[in-house]
Amino acid sequence: MATLLPKPVDPEEAAAKQNSATKTEGIFFPGSDLDEVAKHFIGNIHRYRENIIIPKMYGVVQIKTNEEKLVEAAFESCAFKSFMSCVLGYGLGAAIGLFSSSVNPSIADPMAGDKQQTAREIFREMRAATHSYGKNFAVIGAVFAAVECAIESKRGVSDWKNGTYAGAVTGGLIGLRAGVKAGIIGAAGFAAFSTVIDYYMRHR
Repeated sequence: MATLLPKPVDPEEAAAKQNSATKTEGIFFPGSDLDEVAKHFIGNIHRYRENIIIPKMYGVVQIKTNEEKLVEAAFESCAFKSFMSCVLGYGLGAAIGLFSSSVNPSIADPMAGDKQQTAREIFREMRAATHSYGKNFAVIGAVFAAVECAIESKRGVSDWKNGTYAGAVTGGLIGLRAGVKAGIIGAAGFAAFSTVIDYYMRHR
């Protein structure tokens, strides 16, 4: 017995027929390849745009060139940060070493009697102390900057925790030369010092 109910419509088949009709008729230029070109430029098609600038202040917005982006990326790299921290650490350590060697009196050799040190010997000791302090501070600065940059890149967040973790790792590595206990104390002390300095720099 024949039924009077309508035949159910397949949604996929209906969508295919509609798309086929749209392609045949076209939107802007029916029956022409220009219709696809028009839909590409006028239609709501998501395309990648490299230079999207959201103005945050009044005035002309300068769009960075590719060269400026490369230079900025180089300055923000972990290698450059470590190198700059190494150089600045050596300079700071050299200044501290020079000051300490000039303030602290030289310990005379008891076997040398009352012989006074010459100016050349004094300058030699000052140079050795300056280089020693500078080298130690350079190593500390380079290791701290490298570890902090690596942690920040891994976490994707710039907050006080990066400095704390980097201080713990750096202090632990430095203290391990004197033993495990010294490494733990160095890690805790350096982490606390880094946290205090970072908190002061962010909230001053």
